Amino acid sequence: MACTTIVSVPTNVQTIKRFDCESYAGLRPIRNVRFMRNAESSIKLSMWSKLVVRASGDHEVKAEKSGKSIEQCETDVVAGNAPEAPPVPPKPAAPAGTPVIPAFPLKRRPRRNRRSPVLRAAFQESQLSPSNFVYPLFIHEGEEDAPIGAMPGCYRLGWRHGLLEEVSKARDVGVNSIVLFPKVPDALKTPTGDEAYNENGLVPRAIRLLKDKYPDLVIYTDVALDPYSSDGHDGICREDGVIMNDETVYQLCKQAVAQARAGADVISPSDMMDGRVGAIREALDDEGFQHVSIMSYTAKYASAFYGPFREALDSNPRFGDKKTYAVYKTSIYYYFRLTFCRFCL
Repeated sequence: MACTTIVSVPTNVQTIKRFDCESYAGLRPIRNVRFMRNAESSIKLSMWSKLVVRASGDHEVKAEKSGKSIEQCETDVVAGNAPEAPPVPPKPAAPAGTPVIPAFPLKRRPRRNRRSPVLRAAFQESQLSPSNFVYPLFIHEGEEDAPIGAMPGCYRLGWRHGLLEEVSKARDVGVNSIVLFPKVPDALKTPTGDEAYNENGLVPRAIRLLKDKYPDLVIYTDVALDPYSSDGHDGICREDGVIMNDETVYQLCKQAVAQARAGADVISPSDMMDGRVGAIREALDDEGFQHVSIMSYTAKYASAFYGPFREALDSNPRFGDKKTYAVYKTSIYYYFRLTFCRFCL
């Protein structure tokens, strides 16, 4: 079972409509949460509070296991014998007579976040409900779930077994958005992180499997090189330790396109390279993925608080730190200038 803190909500949050404690038994209050029910069966949250999703209950996902260890599964993948995932569904055809034209060069397309009921529910602002939560899930090549030492109660989930079960449980409590973080076998890591855009890699396979099982699931994907880099950095490292910005962005664009092609709904760059959002947007548009959204980190700090997360992905830097690209404490003016430069739209 995996347990993840989803959100912190402040005092005076508006009434949450259609939120029934009995229906959403998996959403359990912790610490200073007080629920007040009114005549319309609505619930108000008072004081600072947190909601956690704790996956529990019986959810049978029929997937045969071979009994192989995590190491054996990783060895198979490295040897090119990865388990097959469902293919990407064919692109829906336009009606006869539709003009064939090049896509408009639009950097902003607000309709991206309105194209389906689940996306509209995920981005609604007037109500707070489980559909607004995004559940982070860690995955690996093994069949069995592996505990994460620095995150008690959290696991690396087997992409064909535990992942499907966890998503099923989350959907039962109304959480229909997830973000995937992979633990990649060491043998597939390289200085340039080429495995990041392998279209039969761990993340694309997991996306295809999830979309085949749950077509309306909203899937976010992390875009960064650190899980795939033998150096453990978010970018390509020069021999003197300098992180190369533009060359890294080129790799990130290929990674984003591979994830979109597999069926990702939202691309989430966390690398903190300058100009990567604009470049990724252009790369997605050039490949026909104008409908895929981007939700980037605006500011990701060079902080020791990421330690448990890096353990989960086995992506600690092999040398140095991330202060040349992650945000560090500085002046307010520089912070806003840096934020604008990150987007570069």
